[in-house]
Amino acid sequence: MRTRADHSTYSAEPEGKSQHARIVRDLGLSIVGGELKPGDKLPPEAHLLERYEISRPVLREAVRVLVAKGLVVSRQRAGASVRPRNEWHMLDPDVLYWLIQAQPQRDFVGTLLEVRRIFEPAAAALAAKAATDEQLTAIAAAYDGMAAATTTAELLEPDLAFHRRIAEATGNDLLAYIGNMLSLALRESIILSSQLPNTHELSLPRHKAILTALQARDSLGARQATLVQLEETGDDLSTVLAEDGRVNLA
Repeated sequence: MRTRADHSTYSAEPEGKSQHARIVRDLGLSIVGGELKPGDKLPPEAHLLERYEISRPVLREAVRVLVAKGLVVSRQRAGASVRPRNEWHMLDPDVLYWLIQAQPQRDFVGTLLEVRRIFEPAAAALAAKAATDEQLTAIAAAYDGMAAATTTAELLEPDLAFHRRIAEATGNDLLAYIGNMLSLALRESIILSSQLPNTHELSLPRHKAILTALQARDSLGARQATLVQLEETGDDLSTVLAEDGRVNLA
């Protein structure tokens, strides 16, 4: 799945000084894409130095970046090797971006929907009870931005803000962080579903139902409205992907 915008520190082709960025990106994609599997050692240092025409300190700094992202472990004399997949920092923006690029589109969308079905209804239910008046106003403002949009491009940012602000309104810093980190993946899902010609008409009433429940402090209603929105989003994405992958995301 190729993104339509550059959201990653290491996604774009580096210029001039940043061969460091190129090697981080290339190795990151090789790991996340499965070319380098858990337990595999990174290519020999001499090979990487020659291939990228970089100094040893630059290479070692690139490896340290991959270590910080949970992708590799580096041991003295043993070198650097790929860590088990369950130890990767999946919500790191670069790791998530590489995952989006490396996975087949339908697999990534299915994975994201599973996460959203677990996370978003619970967050909405909590936000209905915990949100301040100011936070509800901010969520409503995001909805108004969606309603005012005249193109799918204009719809994107307020749609993202709507979901992010619900997570923030839970009053739980960890949930707010997860909601923010999921924005990159959610962006790709919205861009994909926007290929439907009636995206705006489909999206608004679903989000309005969530907003209405939040404003009424109706926790069960907010949960149910979110579940309905996600079920119908899955149907939309299945329609978009039907020609390409013939996949059912319901």
